[in-house]
Amino acid sequence: MDLSTLSLGQYTFIANAFSFGLAVMAAATLFLWFSRSQVAPAYKMAVTISGLVTAIAAYHYLQIMLSWDAAFSVMNGNLEVTGYPFNQAYRYVDWLLTVPLLLIELILVMRLSRSETVSKSVWLGGAAALMIILGYPGEVAESAGTRFTFWVLSMIPFVYIVYQLVVGLKGSIGKQPENVRGLINGAATLVVISWLFYPIVFLFPLIGLTGGAAITAVEVGYTIADIVAKAVFGILILVIAMRKSEHEANAQA
Repeated sequence: MDLSTLSLGQYTFIANAFSFGLAVMAAATLFLWFSRSQVAPAYKMAVTISGLVTAIAAYHYLQIMLSWDAAFSVMNGNLEVTGYPFNQAYRYVDWLLTVPLLLIELILVMRLSRSETVSKSVWLGGAAALMIILGYPGEVAESAGTRFTFWVLSMIPFVYIVYQLVVGLKGSIGKQPENVRGLINGAATLVVISWLFYPIVFLFPLIGLTGGAAITAVEVGYTIADIVAKAVFGILILVIAMRKSEHEANAQA
């Protein structure tokens, strides 16, 4: 990543995207945690984890912003590189923590049997962690060949996760209450669609985007994907938990 290729406008645009990402994640965290009282005890953990995901993301977006700011200085309207490296590892540490949790919160809100919950959490969470670990060497690689190689490797657990969400959970989703079945199916679909952003953005430097344009596309693209995959997904989990809580309360009345 050659930061010297960025224009002042591109630098500012990326900085604003990071700031927006931080604000969205922080606001989502507070909203989710303050809304825990609106769901039955069985679903409080799912909502708590949803807020934990956005809280972790908010912290890392703050660190990303600080690292971005330290990497540049603006003198007389000109953008200059300070020599401090922009730390891309913050994003991958965030994903390593939050991506498995995203899948676990979906499994928890479905309220499957204990054995099924543990099994799917371990397999899907483990696959998600492996996907992130395999992606990082390609992200920081200077060689296009190395970047593509690790993209291919990280896509193996990615395809497994997509298969499980689309096919593996179909039977479990079919057993959910009718008033949330569509929402849970929508949540699984949202994970698949939002996660598709990441491998596409990862390939931007390999499909003709270079210099400042590539850096801008990657950083802004990842930020948009994070907002959809974490904040929007978390709100959807809350809505599902509220609907299921209401359904179970009416069934007991």
